[in-house]
Amino acid sequence: MKNFALIGAAGYIAPRHLKAIKDTENNLVAALDPFDSVGIMDSFFPDSDFFTEFERFDRHIEKIKRNGTKLDYVSICTPNYLHDAHMRFGLNRGADVICEKPIVLNPWNLEALQDKEAETGGRIYNILQLRLHQSVIELKNKIENGPKDKIYDIDLAYLTSRGHWYYTSWKGDVKKSGGIATNIGVHFFDMLGWIFGKINKNIVHIHTHDRAAGYLEFDKARVRYFLSINYNTIPEEVRAKGLRTYRAITIGDDTFEFSGGFTELHTKSYEHILSGQGFGLEDSKQAIDIVHDIRHQIPVGLKGDYHPFAKLPLAKHPFTV
Repeated sequence: MKNFALIGAAGYIAPRHLKAIKDTENNLVAALDPFDSVGIMDSFFPDSDFFTEFERFDRHIEKIKRNGTKLDYVSICTPNYLHDAHMRFGLNRGADVICEKPIVLNPWNLEALQDKEAETGGRIYNILQLRLHQSVIELKNKIENGPKDKIYDIDLAYLTSRGHWYYTSWKGDVKKSGGIATNIGVHFFDMLGWIFGKINKNIVHIHTHDRAAGYLEFDKARVRYFLSINYNTIPEEVRAKGLRTYRAITIGDDTFEFSGGFTELHTKSYEHILSGQGFGLEDSKQAIDIVHDIRHQIPVGLKGDYHPFAKLPLAKHPFTV
């Protein structure tokens, strides 16, 4: 049984980590979050200590260490811009780290963390759960066993509606979240790179507060993508069914379907890590490079090979006066 600490216990993704720690028969010794709406912990680890102040959490971790309790892992579910500092905390406390996506916002942060791993002897693992999705694994095997010189044409659309709260939260602040492409796109970009190879071209057509569209060229794929959090970008026939999310990936004339199979991916990720096979910093690097480049490019507009959804009317920021 391994001992875990969790930073970010009140967030949306934290229950998946709590469940994964429980499902892998390990123990949560302490959790931290500035917000105290963490009753979900009762369903998993009611005896875990909980703190709303980092200083008291840090002192507690030091105290249990002096009392002979080894902290094996620190799981991080905090806002994107805090990942770097919290991963450093875990390594400095002698633990390995499991961190949500995106692991960092900037490529140089990742390089510095590699130095920190070497200094402390600890390891950082990123949750890249799409790599463990059975349909994604089957697609990767199909591509690897297919024609060696074939370049695939891919359209990716991921539309997931968010209300006005989004823009008040840290997710609506580009400096904290990295923006749309980073916050909701990084997993897909990692998946594409894992399957289709090295990134060779990265063109941004549109990048606003509520959408991003562009073109990516990998060794074995040409990808047109469109990402959005605006409900009105979802196709009308999908909205008519009462749905607020739309995901579509086409590869040539084929539709790649992976709507299901997500419920246990965090537990699979933990099992993968605990067995010594987790995805580390180097595995995360290409996707971080991609989203960083998207964030810092000047969009070229509707020129060249762009996703059809990129032509949808642009929307004003909801807080524009």
